Amino acid sequence: MRKITTSAYTPTEFTIENISDTVAKISAWPFEIGYGITLAHPLRRLLYTSTIGYAPTAIHIDGVSHEFDSMRGMFEDVALFIINLKKLRFKLKSNADKEIVEFSFKGPKEIYGKDLNNNQVEVVNTDAYLATINEDAELKFTLIIEKGIGYVPSEETKELLNDPKFIALDAFFTPVREATYDIEKVLFEDNPDYEKVVLTITTDGQITPNEAFQNALEAMYKQLSVFDKITNVRSIIKNQATSNELENTKLLQNITDLNLSARSYNCLEKAGVVYIGELALMSVNELAGLKNLGKKSLDEIKSIMESIGFPVGTSKLSDNRDILSKKIAELKAQNEG
Repeated sequence: MRKITTSAYTPTEFTIENISDTVAKISAWPFEIGYGITLAHPLRRLLYTSTIGYAPTAIHIDGVSHEFDSMRGMFEDVALFIINLKKLRFKLKSNADKEIVEFSFKGPKEIYGKDLNNNQVEVVNTDAYLATINEDAELKFTLIIEKGIGYVPSEETKELLNDPKFIALDAFFTPVREATYDIEKVLFEDNPDYEKVVLTITTDGQITPNEAFQNALEAMYKQLSVFDKITNVRSIIKNQATSNELENTKLLQNITDLNLSARSYNCLEKAGVVYIGELALMSVNELAGLKNLGKKSLDEIKSIMESIGFPVGTSKLSDNRDILSKKIAELKAQNEG
């Protein structure tokens, strides 16, 4: 039976199943009803549109003036050659934004993606077919390969060309070949109405599916950050996350869990110390200054606090000190109430 709540449940479970180097399934759950598709759909779109990849944006072929031309000694006409070329997936070894790369082949030869590998570029799909030239032919061409996102038509890449001998190409930058999602029902706390999001990501090998997913998440955060200027939601979420983390430590447990000697416990109780976190927030001098706390009790408390990973006056808390203090104050107020 569904409970009445004041906020949506925050998913806690996350898995990545790497099916191959280019395919992965990413799952997250449990989501409230409707939240799964609300998050999965924009992530899918961002996987296609925001993931950086490389693509040829222009080509010059020696002896060829336009894409509808033909080349003597090559089985394919220029149009088919360009279609095959656009199926190749490139990576620039320099990680530069743009490279001009020259290629030269003498026949007879069947040319595949692997034949274009050199000190500037790496072709990911090495077995992809490009062209066949006969014994009398020599194929020389120059590619402009650029880094980008999404899809850019040849009409737009043409505007960026400074050399009229180059033929502008449609540029398919995205390395994500396919991104799909399924929304599954999942049982959580005896309630079958929660959702599980399963994203299946397939890339062309330029990057891994995990990298593509991370890029999409970063793009989503950046797009939403404009609203943070007025809502400060990131700070709120960070504080909530930190509060949840603190609850999973010993800091919010009662000092009885420390198994102190009766003398030490009674002294802390009389001083109003209830939670272990209060000891972590104190400096050694503050603790030593508690009424009737002798050196033996001081040493005992210091030793036990060190053993649980939160020494008296610990620097571990840093920015979380205020959050811990507030949480302890809330707990004390609830107990008094």
